[in-house]
Amino acid sequence: AVVLCAYLEMGGIDLRDRSVIELGAGTGLLGIVATLLGTGFFYKYILLYHLGARVTITDRAAALEFLESNVQANLPSELRPRAVVKELTWGKDLGNFPPGAFDFILGADIVYLEETFAELLQTLEHLCSEQTVILLSCRIRYERDHKFLKMLRGRFSVYEVHYDSSKDVHIYKAQRGSRKDDF
Repeated sequence: AVVLCAYLEMGGIDLRDRSVIELGAGTGLLGIVATLLGTGFFYKYILLYHLGARVTITDRAAALEFLESNVQANLPSELRPRAVVKELTWGKDLGNFPPGAFDFILGADIVYLEETFAELLQTLEHLCSEQTVILLSCRIRYERDHKFLKMLRGRFSVYEVHYDSSKDVHIYKAQRGSRKDDF
């Protein structure tokens, strides 16, 4: 999550006035940072409510209480309405999320359980429009990680956009279609 947060903070991606969802949030660090970056809070210390990102931070039910407490503790009260914590079990709760409603889908270290790969792909397909940008950060530890990337490439155009050699973390950008447009 730290590597993807740093990548977002570099400023090449404008999250202002965008709809963002974080999958498998864990502590919520990535979603919290996306909320802050999407308001210009980090850069100008001016809260631009009307331009702020709308961030949905998701995980399974067991993680929600901790996740919600982190959001409450780490976002200024003025920004908390811009970050919504919501339950999402991949492949199961998709009716609670409008199809193709997100500009960005973020995931940090969510590719590790092979038995969840099909549900994760189903979830990504449901949440994506033609314009949605998926950013996934992960370590490639095992052959199964390569298997997931191959499965992802079967449904999306996938490009490595960053590699942090000090942490051995890759960031992949995925989109529907075959465009190589910068975002």
